[in-house]
Amino acid sequence: MAGTALSTEPPILYSKSEFIETDTGNKVSRRATIAGPQNIILGGKTIISSGAIIRGDLRRTGPGHAVVISLGRYCLVGEGCIMRPPYKTYRGNFNYYPMKIGDHVHIGSNTVVEAATIGSHVEIGKNCVIGKFTFIKDCAKIADNTVIPPNTVIPALSHFAGSPGRFVEDLPESTQDNVEAHTKGYYARFQPG
Repeated sequence: MAGTALSTEPPILYSKSEFIETDTGNKVSRRATIAGPQNIILGGKTIISSGAIIRGDLRRTGPGHAVVISLGRYCLVGEGCIMRPPYKTYRGNFNYYPMKIGDHVHIGSNTVVEAATIGSHVEIGKNCVIGKFTFIKDCAKIADNTVIPPNTVIPALSHFAGSPGRFVEDLPESTQDNVEAHTKGYYARFQPG
């Protein structure tokens, strides 16, 4: 996916009335459910698609605001995705833990994410389940329909697939540039029609 090839691809048109655009270029569908928005950070130029559910209301108990889910720049949350922070009971106390997602992360449609951390330049396919407290390192790829068990660590530059998700192959060093070109190209082509 060279940067020049993306410019020849047709625009991805959306209804201007369906999306809210923020000052930092985030485009959030009015058909997405953003619960607890005060606990969610969007880094800029991130697209939240129709039907996506982001559960910022699931947070540690206690007063004040807490960042529950943070997404970096140029992220894409596909249609019907569910993102909720991981949770566990420790010494009898039930608690949620924050989810941090880097820049240039593409999450395919109908994927459920309960990861602790997703690095930058990561591609997650559609219909995946990313288990609680999963750590996905930079430049990793998760194939469509993959189920990643809880507490899995996905190494950088690795491709995982299957149910349960297993290592398939190492990815090339060019993965970072390719994913960045893809996410920036997708954002540029995502235009009101």
